[in-house]
Amino acid sequence: MTHVLSAVAWPYANGPRHIGHVAGFGVPSDVFSRYMRMLGHDVLMVSGTDEHGTPILVAADKEGVTARELADKNNAVIVQDLLDLGLSYDLFTRTTTGNHYLTVQEMFRTVQRNGYMVEQTAQAAISPSTGRTLPDRYIEGTCPICGYGEARGDQCDNCGNQLDPTDLIDPRSKINGETPEFVETQHWFLDLPALADALGEWLDEREASGTWRPNVIKFSQNILKEIRPRAMTRDIDWGIPVPGWEDQPTKRLYVWFDAVIGYLSASIEWARRSGDPDAWRRWWNDPEALAYYFMGKDNIVFHSQIWPAELLAYDGRGTRGGEPGEYGALNLPTEVVSSEFLTMGDRQFSSSRGHVLYVGDFLARYGPDALRYFICAAGPETSDAAFTWSDFVTRNNSELVAGWGNLVNRTATMIAKNFGELPPARALEPVDEEVLAAVRAGFDTVGELIGRHRLRAAIAEAMRVVGEVNKYLTVTEPYKMKDESQRERLATVLHVAAQCVVDCNTLLAPFLPHSANKIHLVLGGEGEFMPMPRVEQVEDLDPDHGAGTTFYPVITGDYAGTPSWTSRPVTVGAKVAKPTPVFTKLDTAVVDEELARLGA
Repeated sequence: MTHVLSAVAWPYANGPRHIGHVAGFGVPSDVFSRYMRMLGHDVLMVSGTDEHGTPILVAADKEGVTARELADKNNAVIVQDLLDLGLSYDLFTRTTTGNHYLTVQEMFRTVQRNGYMVEQTAQAAISPSTGRTLPDRYIEGTCPICGYGEARGDQCDNCGNQLDPTDLIDPRSKINGETPEFVETQHWFLDLPALADALGEWLDEREASGTWRPNVIKFSQNILKEIRPRAMTRDIDWGIPVPGWEDQPTKRLYVWFDAVIGYLSASIEWARRSGDPDAWRRWWNDPEALAYYFMGKDNIVFHSQIWPAELLAYDGRGTRGGEPGEYGALNLPTEVVSSEFLTMGDRQFSSSRGHVLYVGDFLARYGPDALRYFICAAGPETSDAAFTWSDFVTRNNSELVAGWGNLVNRTATMIAKNFGELPPARALEPVDEEVLAAVRAGFDTVGELIGRHRLRAAIAEAMRVVGEVNKYLTVTEPYKMKDESQRERLATVLHVAAQCVVDCNTLLAPFLPHSANKIHLVLGGEGEFMPMPRVEQVEDLDPDHGAGTTFYPVITGDYAGTPSWTSRPVTVGAKVAKPTPVFTKLDTAVVDEELARLGA
């Protein structure tokens, strides 16, 4: 058994999440985590809502509420959406907790003590009309590197390079379009150049492992070429106080430093709530533990440079040396699993432009597994992928319904009609042996692909196996075995078909956990096949140190009952009733209805 950390990108709490977000961080991490649990590994899957930064303040101003009130509202919405999607977090929390504040401040103090935080004078952007500081992400202009006209003051989403607002050509405020004024201010900078050699060695090791997606490792190595100190504090009054600067309430730790530490703070919070406060160390201090980080491509820089640099600085592994703090030497990521963008047709999702499909709305109309299937089968794994309503309806109807759903339905229907329970098998013929072997082989082929984060190929292979079982029923024609002399053979064929369906259900369970539970019951199973997450209302463990939130919802779950990744024999005699369809066939009119809803 290996300890496996599934570190899932933290959705930002300035509004509801759209399906492009969960295509990058949500579904891929859950499929992998469920599969690793089925292999018998000890998985810790953590995340939460990212709730600091100026975008929260700007959105709160628009709604006439405080930043914490806005974060509370959006946290509740996001928690419900991710729960309904079936994401099996051990803990999904938030960054405004006292536990998170204390963890971040411990990281800062140790990095500073080790010499990797340097105080420098920087240029701060000020709004001429309001006098308020403009954060990097609220300044736009032309990228000096690639010429993209809508680059942000911290990063260009077109070429991926990190920027400062002063780098931009013709900078302007995203809030009101005015040209910002720049004034001098003091900030703490993470000394990335002092960590560059250690970062480079780590990335070279990761490249040699051959496990990282080529686009991720190459991008990560390229950004080392222009490495420079990055500010880790900001002139803002919403965020985590800077240790040593408590007398300056308008200086806070930047969300770049704060949010990525959430993976560690969430692990610590989970351990504290489990009754074993040091349990998190099995995932963070054990050099044999594995850590996988899931996100969209716009977050690569934070997970292959900023966060590893913070960890190296905390461990004292840069050119300045140093010693780890109270958390001990912390593990670096084993792999940064970054997806590309899911677009809406030929355009990017945009909440501000109304070009968006929110997770909650989508699930309310079409359910979680239809969305999960589409993301796994057609998602942005190694290149941008387009979501279109016609493709969604076609895949749902021709693959989920006509392929997998039809196999389950006709197998259960024939068993219910002819026997009312799972019949025993008699002598197996070569055709029976062949299909059983083909399905059993799927555990190796599908599993190996999931383990390498190739979900598109993995679910395609699982559906190919489903096709082999459908072909078996077409060849054996049990629906024509009506004579009493054929009853024994009918029982054998239906027993084999049921065994295949049960095993295919296991193969598809990490992708489609909700329908896996339904199919388990259809074929005489009892209880919950794939454990599902739940929401609990909890009390802040350190209420005097956070942002003032006393109670909040978390996603958690007990996944000890996760089934093994292996074939398991069906239970002869288990009752099987006439089934109802597991999946819903969509009318093609859905395409026009949804396009009309979007105003297209």
